[in-house]
Amino acid sequence: WLAAVPAGEPVSLYVHLPFCRQLCWYCGCHTTITHKRAPVDRYLDALITEMAALARALGRRQPVARLHLGGGSPNALSLRQLERLFAALRAHFVLDSADEIAMELDPRLVTAAQAATLVRVGVNRVSLGVQDFEARVQLAINRVQPLEQVRKACALLRAAGILRIGFDLMYGLPHQTVETVTHTARLAASLGPHRIAVFGYAHVPWMKRHQSLLPEESLPDARMRWAQTRAIAAELESAGYIPIGFDHYARPEDGLAAALAQGRLRRNFQGFTDDPAAIVLGLGASAISQLPEGHVQNCVRIDDYRRRLGAGGLATARGMALSAEDRLRHQAIMELLCYQEADLAALSCAHGRDAGALDDALARLEILARDGLVTLSGRRVRIRPEARPLARWAAAAIDPLMAPLFSEKTGREAPRRHAMAV
Repeated sequence: WLAAVPAGEPVSLYVHLPFCRQLCWYCGCHTTITHKRAPVDRYLDALITEMAALARALGRRQPVARLHLGGGSPNALSLRQLERLFAALRAHFVLDSADEIAMELDPRLVTAAQAATLVRVGVNRVSLGVQDFEARVQLAINRVQPLEQVRKACALLRAAGILRIGFDLMYGLPHQTVETVTHTARLAASLGPHRIAVFGYAHVPWMKRHQSLLPEESLPDARMRWAQTRAIAAELESAGYIPIGFDHYARPEDGLAAALAQGRLRRNFQGFTDDPAAIVLGLGASAISQLPEGHVQNCVRIDDYRRRLGAGGLATARGMALSAEDRLRHQAIMELLCYQEADLAALSCAHGRDAGALDDALARLEILARDGLVTLSGRRVRIRPEARPLARWAAAAIDPLMAPLFSEKTGREAPRRHAMAV
């Protein structure tokens, strides 16, 4: 698959940096808590080895359209480690072609020196993990960062020259109410981020044991979570933000808003994006690559990742080749998630199939129509505006592997799942 990547085609790079200074008890990410430099240095050694192996497989220093550094908390790295990382990236890829170099930040770790270093290495967009401004919620999730600390981080970044700033907010956390999430959304908007992503907390202590530290009796129920999403949406839209997909909001001047208006909006495993690249190459433990032929993921555990690279070759642990059927359903899901509607007949014909190729999904979509989530007109499906936060259900109806989720019509018990991350 890598050998088939065109030489002159810019790709997107995702680099996973799985380190944090402190464990947030809601966290569902692949990360490691450390205050020492040695584990990070060893990881960077492996990451640079992977860069070299990837460049060899490609046969060149591939041009890059976008670079995204996620985690973990990428700014948990020292300034020296950040400079080493970017020097290696520039040695193995052509970053001069990148119009966006983005990085996820823990606002508690932002300093003037760090902001200056980020600008020096080329970072021009950042996303701050804000989550919630309510003190009681912050204490419950083990992530205390008062409003003034986030405000200061924004000021330091802007003073250094990073003007494109995004926030991540969450709902469904302990002690959150409609009133508190509305207040958080109002404060977040007042700080002027270009984008705001709103994520629902997924409580899966059987997968993430540290989540058992959260006070379960204080978690909002499903009805309250729904009310919180509606309240956040109303607050952000009243502040001038445009809804993007089902969980993002953007200022009118932001690239996501333009992509939505121009029909260029897409979704990948990082979220909604205006990234023009058709190929995403993932570097680091647990990183996912998306290519026309299929998707692959690296080893998740850092020790396995380092061991695989030490043996030579790439760190790939698993993958899935896409069939023609997969590509058709992928496009239908993409249309629904990005634009809240899809003409299943037209999409099927565009892929050289019969107009009824996706009719198996109609029975599942009819369940959602009866519940008021979607409307159906022949083979055209639309997600109701008020049901936007539940768009994943409509996407799941397109995917036959998700059919057990609709099992109330078959009498079978649906399997326990982490999340429908379509």
